[in-house]
Amino acid sequence: MSVTHLPRLEELDVDGAIQEAASKVDASSRASFLRKAGVGAGAVALSGTFLGLLGDDAEAAVPKSDVAILNFALTLEYLEAEFYTQAARGGFGGKPAQFARVVGAHERAHVAFLRKALGSAAVKKPKFDFKGTTADATKFLGTAKVLEDTGVMAYAGQGPRLKTKSLVAAALSIHSVEARHAAWVRDILGGQGGNTPAPVAFDKPKSMAQILAAVGKTGFIVG
Repeated sequence: MSVTHLPRLEELDVDGAIQEAASKVDASSRASFLRKAGVGAGAVALSGTFLGLLGDDAEAAVPKSDVAILNFALTLEYLEAEFYTQAARGGFGGKPAQFARVVGAHERAHVAFLRKALGSAAVKKPKFDFKGTTADATKFLGTAKVLEDTGVMAYAGQGPRLKTKSLVAAALSIHSVEARHAAWVRDILGGQGGNTPAPVAFDKPKSMAQILAAVGKTGFIVG
């Protein structure tokens, strides 16, 4: 869909944090991520499914910032889903292959959920280049650890910003699964040092700007 159907960046980034972080990322990656994450201009049209998710909140207008956050989450879920789909075809076996299959199914379910909820307001799937990380078990696991950590921190950072109560519950239902993925991949990696499944008592959330910078630096989103 056209970016003219999405909120203006200025409406979501009143302190300029997203643009500041984006300025530190390669220009092509920056433009692609801002576009695919649902940061554009104009108004959105919500699907009946989206409104059905809201329950008692359905009578109230859904803020455009909530729709943009869901599109931001959808972009990350597109990335994870495609990463695991490609990894499942990577030719390696054992625990890494099982992890790719199971987690891939979860991420594709997340994509389907968000797309159905957003309806015509959903951003399109970007094009990806995972730089060979889906064809080698060691590279796959290391990258999966980073991606799952990123997903956990992204949901933790954006969930509290959602203004629609029912959407907060929906985001939390995905956040906890992403956290399980992060713990599982650490266990496969051996659970030592930085791979301890639960190394700290409290995790720090990351802002949209921080996630934007991290994803942009991977170069995985190419169009």
